[in-house]
Amino acid sequence: MSNKVVSIEYTLTDADTKEQLDSNVGGAPLSYISGMQQIIPGLESELEKLNAGDNTDVLVKPADGYGEYNEEAVQTLPKEQFAGIELAVGMSLYGTGENGETVQVIVKDLKEDEVVIDYNHPMAGKTLMFTVLVTEVRDATAEEIQSGMVGGMQDSCCSDDGHGHDHAESGSGCCGGGSCS
Repeated sequence: MSNKVVSIEYTLTDADTKEQLDSNVGGAPLSYISGMQQIIPGLESELEKLNAGDNTDVLVKPADGYGEYNEEAVQTLPKEQFAGIELAVGMSLYGTGENGETVQVIVKDLKEDEVVIDYNHPMAGKTLMFTVLVTEVRDATAEEIQSGMVGGMQDSCCSDDGHGHDHAESGSGCCGGGSCS
């Protein structure tokens, strides 16, 4: 199923710890265009089988979600590279990657002269459980297909919230994982 606008309500939990990680229940549904890799593949492949009004639980292993945790993605950098930033363990920092893309890192540890940062996605290595209600399935308009955005170009409210446009865990419902500003 490609070029369908799918809208969902969901609650996301860590399948191992049962900790709730995100939910948009009671808020705007998350809408995405199928086949455009706007949400994680393990969730999208299961949602393709559903119709409006269906609800289900979808278990997503790391390989079909945010990937396995990669120890090599943890780096120690000199603290002076972060001059002017009030750092705290657990905070997210955003920068620009080699190809101009936005990159999120998490501050893992602070040492006297060094900062340990983690380039892994915060949900890397986690098995995720999505409890999903499909609220709508419709054909995407030509403008939506061309722009890759639900609502077309006039709905250009998307900005990366650190989760990325290919991840369904932002409750905003804006472009499949962005945040409206």
